[in-house]
Amino acid sequence: MATGLSPSALGVPGVVAELRAARERWRTSQHRLQEVGGRELPAREALAEVVGQLRGALFPMRLGPPDLRQEHEDEYIAATLHTALGALLEQVRLELRHQARTRDSGETEADSQARALALVRAFGSSLPTLRQLLDSDVLAAFQGDPAARSVDEVLLCYPGIHAMIHHRIAHRLHMLGTPLLARIVAELAHGETGIDIHPGARIGAGFFIDHGTGVVIGETAEIGRNVRLYQAVTLGAKRFETDEAGHIQKGGARHPVLEDDVVIYAGATVLGRVTIGRGSTIGGNVWLTHSVPPGSRINQAQHTGAGPGAEAT
Repeated sequence: MATGLSPSALGVPGVVAELRAARERWRTSQHRLQEVGGRELPAREALAEVVGQLRGALFPMRLGPPDLRQEHEDEYIAATLHTALGALLEQVRLELRHQARTRDSGETEADSQARALALVRAFGSSLPTLRQLLDSDVLAAFQGDPAARSVDEVLLCYPGIHAMIHHRIAHRLHMLGTPLLARIVAELAHGETGIDIHPGARIGAGFFIDHGTGVVIGETAEIGRNVRLYQAVTLGAKRFETDEAGHIQKGGARHPVLEDDVVIYAGATVLGRVTIGRGSTIGGNVWLTHSVPPGSRINQAQHTGAGPGAEAT
């Protein structure tokens, strides 16, 4: 050993025993059954590899292997999808089995297997539609940024596009009934870009996030077509409903609705189930908690003592 010391000298056996006790306490408190065999939940590492393969299949000559030739695109896509969807199938099986256990649904292993296969087939069949949506996002970024020299630069370099590739994949998985897989895919992009989009958010075609760092889009947000956000924009919840015990209640529409052609500038915060009307512009650092009609121009309040984030008037 590099240290020249035994595990006992370093206290390893005692730590192992205490960690085992901590795991057992957690599993007991969460009513987890004793698992025998392999992993019971999807693996982040496996999903990262699947998403990388899907990116290549969606954009083979830009995000695929560097030695790919155009005449071999279909062969590459077929082989890549076979590998990616096969790996995704195993992750879907893990989540569906976990759902069946935690919900005590009575679903058999055969039922879970059949449902997993149908889900993955449905996901695969949606990839052409996802490609069209992503093309609209790339074009929106190119047309909306005077610094963009080409659509290729946008696809290869822009963090907002990277985040949207993940989101389009994650949202489809979310809608198909695998929210844990979807959340992992979304968080992979969050960690890489600083853009936090919940997979439940509904986002229309031609969506452009410029710069991107610090953008937060909540689970029930609904965004129309040709919407543009800048860095540090938050589309969040204003308050959370609680039950009699004071616990936050899950679900419920609590995030903003942005209609078509809305622009929100850097640092703005829009909270609650409010509607930003079509063609509206929200200025930088605005704090907005009420709906505005179509064509509105909202700027930060200008009055003595109003600091950053003053509520719009």
